[in-house]
Amino acid sequence: MKVSISITNYTWPGGGLTDELTRVVRAADQAGIDTVWVADHLLQGDPTCRLEDDMLEAYTTLGYLAGQTERVRLGTMVSAATFRAPALLIKAVTSLDVLSRGRAWFGVGAGYHGDEAAMMGLFLPPTAERFARLEEVLRLAKQMWAGDDAAFETAHYRLERPLNNPNSVTRPHPPILIGGAGEKITLRLVAQYADACNLPDIPDDGQTVRHKLDVLARHCDAVGRPFDEIEKTLAMALAPGESADSFVQRCRVARERGFDHVGLITRGTPWTEETVATVAAAVDGA
Repeated sequence: MKVSISITNYTWPGGGLTDELTRVVRAADQAGIDTVWVADHLLQGDPTCRLEDDMLEAYTTLGYLAGQTERVRLGTMVSAATFRAPALLIKAVTSLDVLSRGRAWFGVGAGYHGDEAAMMGLFLPPTAERFARLEEVLRLAKQMWAGDDAAFETAHYRLERPLNNPNSVTRPHPPILIGGAGEKITLRLVAQYADACNLPDIPDDGQTVRHKLDVLARHCDAVGRPFDEIEKTLAMALAPGESADSFVQRCRVARERGFDHVGLITRGTPWTEETVATVAAAVDGA
Protein backbone atom coordinates (compact mmCIF):
# COMPACT_ATOMS: atom_id res chain seq x y z
CA MET A 1 0.00 0.00 0.00
CA LYS A 2 1.40 3.38 -1.04
CA VAL A 3 0.73 6.29 1.31
CA SER A 4 0.80 9.95 0.32
CA ILE A 5 0.03 13.26 2.00
CA SER A 6 -1.96 16.11 0.46
CA ILE A 7 -1.25 19.66 1.61
CA THR A 8 -4.35 21.84 1.63
CA ASN A 9 -3.77 24.07 4.68
CA TYR A 10 -0.83 26.49 4.83
CA THR A 11 -1.83 28.40 7.95
CA TRP A 12 0.64 27.28 10.59
CA PRO A 13 0.23 28.80 14.07
CA GLY A 14 2.63 31.67 14.51
CA GLY A 15 3.33 32.00 10.79
CA GLY A 16 6.61 30.75 9.36
CA LEU A 17 4.94 29.26 6.28
CA THR A 18 8.13 28.64 4.30
CA ASP A 19 10.02 27.05 7.20
CA GLU A 20 7.11 24.86 8.29
CA LEU A 21 6.33 23.71 4.75
CA THR A 22 10.00 22.87 4.22
CA ARG A 23 10.15 20.81 7.41
CA VAL A 24 7.00 18.91 6.47
CA VAL A 25 8.11 18.01 2.94
CA ARG A 26 11.61 17.02 4.08
CA ALA A 27 10.08 14.79 6.75
CA ALA A 28 7.85 13.19 4.12
CA ASP A 29 10.83 12.67 1.82
CA GLN A 30 12.78 10.89 4.54
CA ALA A 31 9.84 8.84 5.77
CA GLY A 32 9.13 6.70 2.73
CA ILE A 33 5.90 8.54 1.88
CA ASP A 34 5.12 8.07 -1.81
CA THR A 35 3.87 11.49 -2.95
CA VAL A 36 3.34 14.99 -1.64
CA TRP A 37 0.28 16.48 -3.32
CA VAL A 38 -0.75 20.13 -3.21
CA ALA A 39 -4.18 21.57 -3.92
CA ASP A 40 -4.34 23.60 -7.14
CA HIS A 41 -6.40 26.62 -6.10
CA LEU A 42 -5.73 30.33 -5.85
CA LEU A 43 -8.02 30.70 -2.85
CA GLN A 44 -8.24 28.56 0.24
CA GLY A 45 -10.84 25.85 -0.34
CA ASP A 46 -10.33 23.62 2.70
CA PRO A 47 -13.73 23.58 4.45
CA THR A 48 -12.00 23.83 7.83
CA CYS A 49 -10.21 27.05 6.80
CA ARG A 50 -11.29 30.61 6.14
CA LEU A 51 -11.40 31.78 2.53
CA GLU A 52 -8.83 34.45 3.48
CA ASP A 53 -6.30 31.93 4.88
CA ASP A 54 -2.97 31.40 3.14
CA MET A 55 -2.92 29.60 -0.22
CA LEU A 56 0.10 29.09 -2.49
CA GLU A 57 0.04 28.70 -6.26
CA ALA A 58 0.51 25.01 -6.97
CA TYR A 59 3.25 24.71 -9.59
CA THR A 60 5.47 27.37 -8.05
CA THR A 61 5.13 25.47 -4.78
CA LEU A 62 5.90 22.10 -6.38
CA GLY A 63 9.02 23.53 -8.02
CA TYR A 64 10.20 24.71 -4.61
CA LEU A 65 9.40 21.35 -3.02
CA ALA A 66 11.35 19.56 -5.76
CA GLY A 67 14.44 21.49 -4.70
CA GLN A 68 13.94 20.54 -1.06
CA THR A 69 13.55 16.78 -1.65
CA GLU A 70 15.27 13.87 -3.36
CA ARG A 71 12.86 10.95 -3.49
CA VAL A 72 9.21 11.80 -2.90
CA ARG A 73 6.94 12.21 -5.93
CA LEU A 74 5.13 15.52 -6.48
CA GLY A 75 1.83 16.56 -8.04
CA THR A 76 -1.44 18.44 -7.81
CA MET A 77 -4.61 16.93 -6.45
CA VAL A 78 -5.84 18.09 -8.95
CA SER A 79 -5.46 20.83 -11.57
CA ALA A 80 -8.59 22.09 -13.28
CA ALA A 81 -8.11 21.54 -17.01
CA THR A 82 -9.43 25.01 -17.90
CA PHE A 83 -7.58 27.22 -15.41
CA ARG A 84 -4.44 27.37 -17.57
CA ALA A 85 -3.91 27.22 -21.31
CA PRO A 86 -3.37 23.54 -22.14
CA ALA A 87 0.21 23.88 -23.40
CA LEU A 88 1.10 25.96 -20.34
CA LEU A 89 -0.29 23.28 -17.99
CA ILE A 90 1.52 20.47 -19.83
CA LYS A 91 4.73 22.51 -19.92
CA ALA A 92 4.49 23.14 -16.16
CA VAL A 93 4.20 19.41 -15.44
CA THR A 94 7.01 18.65 -17.89
CA SER A 95 9.28 21.24 -16.27
CA LEU A 96 8.54 19.79 -12.83
CA ASP A 97 9.37 16.31 -14.12
CA VAL A 98 12.67 17.47 -15.64
CA LEU A 99 13.81 19.48 -12.63
CA SER A 100 12.76 16.81 -10.11
CA ARG A 101 14.48 14.09 -12.17
CA GLY A 102 11.32 12.20 -12.97
CA ARG A 103 9.15 12.65 -9.89
CA ALA A 104 6.16 14.55 -11.33
CA TRP A 105 2.54 13.48 -11.50
CA PHE A 106 -0.02 15.05 -13.82
CA GLY A 107 -3.08 15.39 -11.60
CA VAL A 108 -6.01 16.79 -13.55
CA GLY A 109 -9.79 17.09 -13.50
CA ALA A 110 -12.62 19.02 -15.08
CA GLY A 111 -12.75 21.69 -12.37
CA TYR A 112 -15.72 22.72 -10.28
CA HIS A 113 -15.11 25.80 -8.08
CA GLY A 114 -17.37 28.47 -9.56
CA ASP A 115 -16.92 30.98 -6.75
CA GLU A 116 -13.15 30.85 -7.04
CA ALA A 117 -13.34 31.27 -10.81
CA ALA A 118 -15.59 34.31 -10.46
CA MET A 119 -13.47 35.93 -7.74
CA MET A 120 -10.14 35.39 -9.53
CA GLY A 121 -11.21 35.73 -13.16
CA LEU A 122 -10.51 32.11 -14.03
CA PHE A 123 -12.09 30.38 -17.02
CA LEU A 124 -14.70 27.82 -15.95
CA PRO A 125 -17.18 27.03 -18.74
CA PRO A 126 -20.36 24.96 -18.31
CA THR A 127 -20.00 21.36 -17.16
CA ALA A 128 -20.29 19.63 -20.54
CA GLU A 129 -17.70 21.93 -22.08
CA ARG A 130 -15.32 21.42 -19.13
CA PHE A 131 -15.33 17.67 -19.68
CA ALA A 132 -14.86 18.08 -23.42
CA ARG A 133 -11.89 20.35 -22.79
CA LEU A 134 -10.48 17.91 -20.22
CA GLU A 135 -10.41 15.13 -22.79
CA GLU A 136 -8.77 17.42 -25.32
CA VAL A 137 -6.09 18.39 -22.79
CA LEU A 138 -5.41 14.71 -22.10
CA ARG A 139 -5.03 14.05 -25.82
CA LEU A 140 -2.66 16.99 -26.18
CA ALA A 141 -0.59 15.88 -23.20
CA LYS A 142 -0.10 12.44 -24.70
CA GLN A 143 0.86 13.99 -28.04
CA MET A 144 3.36 16.46 -26.58
CA TRP A 145 4.96 13.86 -24.32
CA ALA A 146 5.31 11.56 -27.32
CA GLY A 147 7.42 14.28 -28.97
CA ASP A 148 4.84 14.88 -31.68
CA ASP A 149 4.72 18.58 -32.60
CA ALA A 150 2.13 18.23 -35.36
CA ALA A 151 -0.66 20.80 -35.41
CA PHE A 152 -3.35 20.03 -32.83
CA GLU A 153 -6.88 21.19 -33.56
CA THR A 154 -10.03 20.24 -31.66
CA ALA A 155 -13.40 21.82 -30.97
CA HIS A 156 -11.86 24.14 -28.37
CA TYR A 157 -8.12 24.41 -29.06
CA ARG A 158 -5.79 25.10 -31.95
CA LEU A 159 -2.03 24.78 -31.55
CA GLU A 160 0.03 25.23 -34.70
CA ARG A 161 3.14 23.43 -33.42
CA PRO A 162 3.09 22.19 -29.79
CA LEU A 163 6.82 21.79 -29.13
CA ASN A 164 7.82 20.37 -25.76
CA ASN A 165 11.57 20.66 -25.26
CA PRO A 166 13.02 19.46 -23.00
CA ASN A 167 10.57 16.61 -22.89
CA SER A 168 9.65 14.73 -19.73
CA VAL A 169 12.25 12.55 -18.02
CA THR A 170 9.63 9.94 -17.17
CA ARG A 171 8.88 7.71 -20.14
CA PRO A 172 6.54 7.45 -21.84
CA HIS A 173 5.22 10.38 -19.78
CA PRO A 174 4.59 11.52 -16.20
CA PRO A 175 1.85 9.38 -14.68
CA ILE A 176 -1.62 10.84 -15.21
CA LEU A 177 -4.10 10.88 -12.34
CA ILE A 178 -7.67 11.96 -13.04
CA GLY A 179 -9.66 13.15 -10.04
CA GLY A 180 -13.39 12.59 -9.73
CA ALA A 181 -15.92 9.80 -9.55
CA GLY A 182 -18.43 10.53 -12.31
CA GLU A 183 -19.48 7.23 -13.81
CA LYS A 184 -20.39 8.28 -17.34
CA ILE A 185 -17.46 10.52 -18.30
CA THR A 186 -14.77 10.78 -15.61
CA LEU A 187 -14.22 7.07 -15.09
CA ARG A 188 -14.32 6.52 -18.85
CA LEU A 189 -11.54 9.07 -19.23
CA VAL A 190 -9.58 7.26 -16.51
CA ALA A 191 -9.89 3.99 -18.42
CA GLN A 192 -8.90 5.61 -21.70
CA TYR A 193 -6.12 8.01 -20.68
CA ALA A 194 -5.02 7.75 -17.04
CA ASP A 195 -2.54 5.80 -14.97
CA ALA A 196 -4.45 6.41 -11.74
CA CYS A 197 -7.85 7.42 -10.41
CA ASN A 198 -8.70 9.18 -7.17
CA LEU A 199 -11.93 8.45 -5.31
CA PRO A 200 -13.24 9.95 -2.07
CA ASP A 201 -13.64 7.73 0.99
CA ILE A 202 -17.41 7.69 1.57
CA PRO A 203 -18.49 6.47 5.05
CA ASP A 204 -20.89 3.77 3.83
CA ASP A 205 -18.90 0.61 4.56
CA GLY A 206 -17.28 0.70 1.15
CA GLN A 207 -20.45 0.39 -0.94
CA THR A 208 -19.84 3.52 -3.04
CA VAL A 209 -16.16 2.98 -3.76
CA ARG A 210 -16.66 -0.69 -4.63
CA HIS A 211 -19.38 0.33 -7.06
CA LYS A 212 -17.15 3.02 -8.62
CA LEU A 213 -14.35 0.51 -9.12
CA ASP A 214 -16.81 -1.88 -10.77
CA VAL A 215 -17.85 0.91 -13.14
CA LEU A 216 -14.20 1.67 -13.89
CA ALA A 217 -13.59 -2.02 -14.63
CA ARG A 218 -16.45 -2.01 -17.15
CA HIS A 219 -15.01 1.08 -18.85
CA CYS A 220 -11.63 -0.67 -19.02
CA ASP A 221 -13.26 -3.67 -20.68
CA ALA A 222 -14.97 -1.38 -23.18
CA VAL A 223 -11.71 0.27 -24.28
CA GLY A 224 -9.60 -2.91 -24.06
CA ARG A 225 -7.52 -1.70 -21.11
CA PRO A 226 -6.35 -4.03 -18.31
CA PHE A 227 -8.05 -2.87 -15.10
CA ASP A 228 -4.95 -3.74 -13.08
CA GLU A 229 -2.88 -1.18 -15.03
CA ILE A 230 -4.68 1.64 -13.22
CA GLU A 231 -3.49 2.70 -9.77
CA LYS A 232 -6.49 3.10 -7.48
CA THR A 233 -6.02 5.92 -4.99
CA LEU A 234 -8.38 6.73 -2.13
CA ALA A 235 -8.67 10.17 -0.54
CA MET A 236 -8.85 9.91 3.26
CA ALA A 237 -8.40 12.22 6.24
CA LEU A 238 -6.05 11.61 9.14
CA ALA A 239 -8.22 12.06 12.22
CA PRO A 240 -6.91 14.47 14.88
CA GLY A 241 -4.76 12.48 17.28
CA GLU A 242 -5.13 9.26 15.26
CA SER A 243 -2.50 6.63 16.05
CA ALA A 244 -0.35 4.82 13.52
CA ASP A 245 -2.04 1.52 14.43
CA SER A 246 -5.48 2.97 13.74
CA PHE A 247 -4.35 4.33 10.40
CA VAL A 248 -2.78 0.98 9.44
CA GLN A 249 -6.11 -0.73 10.08
CA ARG A 250 -7.90 1.74 7.82
CA CYS A 251 -5.30 1.15 5.10
CA ARG A 252 -5.91 -2.58 5.33
CA VAL A 253 -9.62 -2.01 4.86
CA ALA A 254 -8.89 0.20 1.85
CA ARG A 255 -6.70 -2.51 0.35
CA GLU A 256 -9.46 -5.09 0.82
CA ARG A 257 -11.78 -2.76 -1.11
CA GLY A 258 -9.41 -2.67 -4.07
CA PHE A 259 -7.15 0.33 -3.43
CA ASP A 260 -3.37 0.31 -3.58
CA HIS A 261 -2.65 3.96 -2.73
CA VAL A 262 -4.05 6.16 0.05
CA GLY A 263 -3.80 9.96 -0.04
CA LEU A 264 -4.23 11.76 3.28
CA ILE A 265 -5.34 15.24 4.20
CA THR A 266 -5.48 16.75 7.68
CA ARG A 267 -8.61 18.27 9.21
CA GLY A 268 -8.51 21.71 10.80
CA THR A 269 -4.73 22.05 11.10
CA PRO A 270 -1.80 21.94 8.67
CA TRP A 271 0.58 19.01 8.41
CA THR A 272 3.39 19.02 10.96
CA GLU A 273 6.52 16.94 11.44
CA GLU A 274 4.63 15.10 14.18
CA THR A 275 1.67 14.12 12.01
CA VAL A 276 4.02 13.10 9.21
CA ALA A 277 5.83 10.92 11.77
CA THR A 278 2.52 9.20 12.59
CA VAL A 279 2.04 8.39 8.92
CA ALA A 280 5.65 7.32 8.58
CA ALA A 281 5.24 4.88 11.47
CA ALA A 282 2.31 3.33 9.61
CA VAL A 283 3.94 3.09 6.17
CA ASP A 284 5.67 -0.25 6.71
CA GLY A 285 2.57 -1.77 8.26
CA ALA A 286 0.31 -0.52 5.49
